[in-house]
Amino acid sequence: MINKIFNPSYPILIPEIGINHFSSLRNAKKIVDSAYNSGSRVIKAQVHIPEKEMSLEAKRIKPGNSNLSIYEVIEKNSFKLNQELELKKYIEKKKMLYIASSFCQEAAIWLHENGTKVFKIGSGECGNIPFVKLIASFNKPTIMSTGMHEIKSLKKSVNEFKKRKIPLILMHCVNLYPTKLELSNLGRIKLLQKSFPRIKIGLSDHTAGLETSMTSIAMGVKVIEKHFVSNKKKQGPDVKASIDEKELNYFNVNSKKLYTSIFYPKKYLKEEQVTRKFAYHSVVAKIDIKKDEILSLKNLCYKRPGTGDFHANKIFDLIGKRSKKNIKANTQIKKNYV
Repeated sequence: MINKIFNPSYPILIPEIGINHFSSLRNAKKIVDSAYNSGSRVIKAQVHIPEKEMSLEAKRIKPGNSNLSIYEVIEKNSFKLNQELELKKYIEKKKMLYIASSFCQEAAIWLHENGTKVFKIGSGECGNIPFVKLIASFNKPTIMSTGMHEIKSLKKSVNEFKKRKIPLILMHCVNLYPTKLELSNLGRIKLLQKSFPRIKIGLSDHTAGLETSMTSIAMGVKVIEKHFVSNKKKQGPDVKASIDEKELNYFNVNSKKLYTSIFYPKKYLKEEQVTRKFAYHSVVAKIDIKKDEILSLKNLCYKRPGTGDFHANKIFDLIGKRSKKNIKANTQIKKNYV
């Protein structure tokens, strides 16, 4: 499964549980089952240790998607480490790949010690070089979101993985929950592709629905991350930015169809030949042309189909040449006629 993410043949969507379980293992397992039923074999979690990742000042800061402080949101909606381990085992028992993001060094070390195979670095941490160095020291494939950061600051973090030759995917991300379509800033994908040509660029999509995700496929994105929930009727900070089983199933079925339409042939498709024959134009006699008559725009024109010896573009090459035989009006000019 790791290879399917870091070297995908077709677009893949990584459903993220995040805090959509509301600190209930039962809810978390339902989310996992729902993702599995939609055909996904990978899922992402978040590991929080509130007192380690946040100072007391966090109790006075409110995120844009809740009336509670960020400390209260995380404390209220996160698992204890023993619960997270149970969830990880449940996911892996279903032969699914467990990916997790962490927000402090204690959680990162815990993930490493408990055999996490792929790490995720969130936008808030991707510019934290001491934290990035810690993740890179595990020498595990890593996905890193890039929201709220300039290219210059990203290069320092990327270099930590490049020098160790660790597989890395950079995710374009806008850190608003949910993100309005007009703020999704998909053009930044091209900037990331240009700035990091040897690194795969993905999308961590916080918009509602799938429009942004599907559009990104046409821009060369193959790895997409979306918050995921088994029941959209439940209330929670990230629910509005989440998709459900029906939408995930739609993506898994239709993204492959969309991707197959995106390729870059060096010339026209061989399947178009049947249309080329009738749609192109050939040089024809505008009027009856007598033997030894000089060809000119007075006696030549171009018409469909394109099956003649001279394409319409060759009409000027024929000007001034003599006809070797009588040519009937409205017939194609053949090579042996001139």
